[in-house]
Amino acid sequence: MQLEAQAQEKPVTLAPAEPDAAKGDESLIEDIRLLGRLLGDAVREHEGSAAFERIETIRRLSVAASRNGDAEADRNLDALLRSLTAEEARTVIRAFSYFSHLANIAEDLHPLQQRARAQASGSGAFAGAPSLATTLAHLRKASIGAGKIAQALARGWISPVLTAHPTEVRRKSLLDAEHAIFKLLAAREHLRGKAERAQNEMQLRARVSQLWQTELLRQSRLTVRDEIENTLSYYRSTFLREIPRLYADIEQRLEGLRVPPFLRMGAWVGGDRDGNPNVTAESLSTAMRMQCETALRFYLVEVHELGAELSISRRYAGCTKALEELAARSGDDNPHRDDEPYRRALIGVYSRLAGTLEKLTGGQAARHAVAPGEPYANSWALLADLVTIDESLRVHHSEVIATQRLEPLIRAVEVFGFHLATLDLRQSSDRHEETIAELLKDARIVDDYAALPEIEKQQLLLRLLSDPRPVRLPGATYSERATSELTIMERAREMRRLYGDEAIRHYIISHTETVSDLLEALLLQKECGLMRGTLDPRDAQAVVADLIIVPLFETIDDLRNAAPIMQEFYALPGILKLVVNSGGQQDVMLGYSDSNKDGGILTSIWELYRASTALAELFASLTNVTLRLFHGRGGTVGRGGGPSYDAILAQPPGTVNGQIRLTEQGEVIAAKYANPQIGHVNLELLVAATLEATLLSEHKTPPPEFLEAAEELSQAGMAAYRGLVYGTEGFVDFFFSSTPISEIASLNIGSRPASRKPSRRIEDLRAIPWSFSWAQARVALPGWHGFGSAIAQFIETDEQPRLELLRRMSREWPFFRALLSNIDMILSKTDMSIAHHYAGLVEDKTLAARIFDMIAAEHARANEALEKILGSKERLADNPTLARSIKHRFPYIAPLNYLQVELIRRHRAGERGEDIREGILMSINGIAAGLRNTG
Repeated sequence: MQLEAQAQEKPVTLAPAEPDAAKGDESLIEDIRLLGRLLGDAVREHEGSAAFERIETIRRLSVAASRNGDAEADRNLDALLRSLTAEEARTVIRAFSYFSHLANIAEDLHPLQQRARAQASGSGAFAGAPSLATTLAHLRKASIGAGKIAQALARGWISPVLTAHPTEVRRKSLLDAEHAIFKLLAAREHLRGKAERAQNEMQLRARVSQLWQTELLRQSRLTVRDEIENTLSYYRSTFLREIPRLYADIEQRLEGLRVPPFLRMGAWVGGDRDGNPNVTAESLSTAMRMQCETALRFYLVEVHELGAELSISRRYAGCTKALEELAARSGDDNPHRDDEPYRRALIGVYSRLAGTLEKLTGGQAARHAVAPGEPYANSWALLADLVTIDESLRVHHSEVIATQRLEPLIRAVEVFGFHLATLDLRQSSDRHEETIAELLKDARIVDDYAALPEIEKQQLLLRLLSDPRPVRLPGATYSERATSELTIMERAREMRRLYGDEAIRHYIISHTETVSDLLEALLLQKECGLMRGTLDPRDAQAVVADLIIVPLFETIDDLRNAAPIMQEFYALPGILKLVVNSGGQQDVMLGYSDSNKDGGILTSIWELYRASTALAELFASLTNVTLRLFHGRGGTVGRGGGPSYDAILAQPPGTVNGQIRLTEQGEVIAAKYANPQIGHVNLELLVAATLEATLLSEHKTPPPEFLEAAEELSQAGMAAYRGLVYGTEGFVDFFFSSTPISEIASLNIGSRPASRKPSRRIEDLRAIPWSFSWAQARVALPGWHGFGSAIAQFIETDEQPRLELLRRMSREWPFFRALLSNIDMILSKTDMSIAHHYAGLVEDKTLAARIFDMIAAEHARANEALEKILGSKERLADNPTLARSIKHRFPYIAPLNYLQVELIRRHRAGERGEDIREGILMSINGIAAGLRNTG
């Protein structure tokens, strides 16, 4: 952590300037040294010299052991860490954890500075980095001009969907402090004088000291409301301003062509009920109210500032008749503003927005030049007033003012409306079946709906969907569980009425396994007033469903059945007509996490590819229905993580078509979007990748031999993975003992339970804590297991020709290249030596040795396989910057791992105390921060 052994000595650095260091890394190294030195000073000041020296000794030993392979240093480090009291261990863990957070800040800033320097010098995007400019250059090279690109965007829909999952371990207080440190660190590049730099360093010192004195952990479990508020903080910091700026950047690059909204935000927090009993109809109302308030208060601030700026006098600049009428309706009779029609018009807009805020949220605006006025009926009415002001400015030679100040607000209203983000509803198919069964039994339609064969379920549901009469009995009392399901659907109808149709648009069905799963959700819409008309072709009223029924295919079998289920669904009478009448949009969600937990990394990714291809072919044959794939990606490679840009380009040809939704989860949300500059870059990359995948994909259809090889690898990889996870006796005991899964379940990082059912079955465990636990133990098993065995089996019979085929696949096929890149990255973060310490937590030593040896052998095979295909023994040989970052991080993560193991051992042996518990939980935080995409 770059703590100094003595105050007068030269600071020891996390990333010393090595001979092979890339040119341009010097500023990064300097920033990390500075932050580490300030952290060391804070530790010495607040904890005393003894604690400081102890941490420095641990740091030096860990560096020697990790980087130099010093066995004696490793033994001394282990002995020292074991000797610490729980209180001493807690302080050490805090220090190394905070260092990881500070190093992340410097590493996030560095590429932004490189990018800015390249742009300032006129050299474009810095070397090797994907960007919108690079993508547009590729498109121009392919003779695709601005008009065609604008058309593609006009037909597009790109939507990052923020979810709340138990892997985000940082408190908002820490995020705020880290953002302040980021801004101070960024400012140093532009400071020239010694006095300015000294003042900046003093400010940094104060912020680091504040960070050290801030509680690292939440002291109580998050509520759903807390999760909503955490998510909304990213809108205030990033999305509300950066998305309009991104639109402006795009239009400038497209020769001024204006594109309609295509990039919109989505949300799950407050609407995702699958396995979370804390999400109710009240949660849904709270989420929508808080989302609306966030949007409206942003508009109020912007309108107030515009009113202050647009002091344009009628004497010097005219205005349109429509603007005069808008000003006249403002209610502002202040004689001092009589000659300022734009300011008066904006006062009227502010007044109506204040009335809207009061009506929709109960909140009060901060300022009142005039009393709150008539609420806007919807966001389009607000937009109309803003356009009136915009048009008047442009007509009267103030286009520069309209473009720079008013256009971003207009774009924000277009994108965010009064709802801010489209909030999805999600529930498990078995809850729908349970609710329908109760309704049908009480209505004496069928006693045991769940026991019916699938074909009889479909026939019954179709009959009910074709009947205008409701199934629900007036005045009937239903069970609490059924009432909860019906109430949230009714609340969704009310939310759409209040906040607009885009407020809630998708109903996601987890564990979709049959066509009846889709029909059940449609029947619930009908029963709750979200569907009008019937499937009966004789019905004079056009049948319309307010919510898109979105199947979620999660397991390997589900993915294989995705296209057949959708084909059977659309073959049913009236379904195609219903979807076309309802907007002609069909979303299908593909689950990365559970498919990986079910079949391993190779089979999961391959079956997702196959399912996407089959679905695209099916919907290409349907008239007037557009397919939008929704990718349920997590933070880890084992949960579909990795760079979103590469992941989109790796999608099968013809499956993107400008339409993509994807989840952003866990600590990845903070890494991508907490900082507005970084958020802008990540949003830009989503757009760039979607354009490239849409407009260039027809040239990238893989040859048959690639597809055949992938299928063979998938089969072998799944056999190896399932053989370990589901076929090895004692594996469940090994997993629960050798990882911090039990301790993770107690960390206050989410409102959702870690397991769907109270059992120790891997099948019932949520994929998120499954991946998170393996990452903490430095095994990251879901991200690579089965790959080595699959490659070894594939090349066994004819090594050289088959190896050459794999190398061709790596060079020519984005899908396979992205797969190898992600496995390469995740293997670079593993450490079998540290993992062996975790295996020592297993009481049955024979069991521990047997299973650990199996894992270690497969780990070696995976590394050997990558070496043969990529031609390098070193991980991340093609990404030296990331390789250096990980290499330099290891000595600072290792003490956290060792102390986590030691404290877990003490805790499980019966030792109790707040220092033990907090030490374990802090170590989880620190390791997650050090490894970054671990959730």
